[in-house]
Amino acid sequence: MIVYRVGKSRFAHDLSGEGARLFGGRWNYPLTPCIYTSGSRALAILEYSVNVNIHTIPRALSITCIEIPDTGILQLQQADLPGNWKEMPAPFSTREFGTGLLQGPNSPIIEVPSAIVPEEVNYLLNPLHPLHQKCKILSVKDFVYDVRIKMV
Repeated sequence: MIVYRVGKSRFAHDLSGEGARLFGGRWNYPLTPCIYTSGSRALAILEYSVNVNIHTIPRALSITCIEIPDTGILQLQQADLPGNWKEMPAPFSTREFGTGLLQGPNSPIIEVPSAIVPEEVNYLLNPLHPLHQKCKILSVKDFVYDVRIKMV
C-alpha cells in the first residue's frame, strides 16, 4: 500500500518519527515517535494545511510516497476513538489513546479516520516496531504550496 506525507524537504527522507517525538501530535505525546501519513496526496495536503500558518509555510516542501506493508494494520473506526477525537486543539484523550497504541507491541501501522474528512483515512507509522523496516520511500517530489488553499 502507498501512503503520502507533505513536509519540509529537508525531512522528506526521514522515517524516524523524530518531529512527532519532539513535539507530539493529535495521536501522540512528545517522546513517542510517530510518522503521520495519509491515504492520498490530496488528504496529505489538506492535513498539512490545517496544521500550519500561511506565514510559516516553507518554500522547500516535498510530497513523500511511502510503501507500507498491507499486513499489521490496526484499522480503527470512529466508534473506537475517544468521543472528542476531532476537537481542536487535539485533546489529551487522543494523545493518550494513540500513545498507548504506539507503545504497544501490536501496532506497527494504525489506520485512523481523518479529523477533517472522517470518511478518509490517515496512517500512523510506528518507527519503533520491527515491521517498520519494511516501510520504504518510493519517491520524494518537490511540492509548491498553492497559497489559495489558506486564503480567507
